[in-house]
Amino acid sequence: MHKIEAIIRPHKLEDLRVELEEIGVTGMTVSEVRGFGRQKGHSELYRGREYNVVFQPKIKVEIMMNGELMEKVIDTICSTVNTGQVGDGKIFIYPISEVVRIRTGERGAEAL
Repeated sequence: MHKIEAIIRPHKLEDLRVELEEIGVTGMTVSEVRGFGRQKGHSELYRGREYNVVFQPKIKVEIMMNGELMEKVIDTICSTVNTGQVGDGKIFIYPISEVVRIRTGERGAEAL
């Protein structure tokens, strides 16, 4: 089992959700996050004063799955959210040793 964590641009979330559902992803967790990388933020004007905005708003999508769909999910994320510009995001993949469904007590792949 693996956890795929993708940090993406907020306006790409709905497109990604639709594409992932089409390839068989049955669930995901989404969080609003803020951060910076090579994009380094930007300047904004507010009431005549310039402000530096360092932390950019992003979306973190977390998906738990068995290995057979993993490469297809990664490819789908890359092709759906890619704009070709700095700040498109990152994908992190973690091994998961155990999953437990709280309601039923199921473990492993059955809990997903």
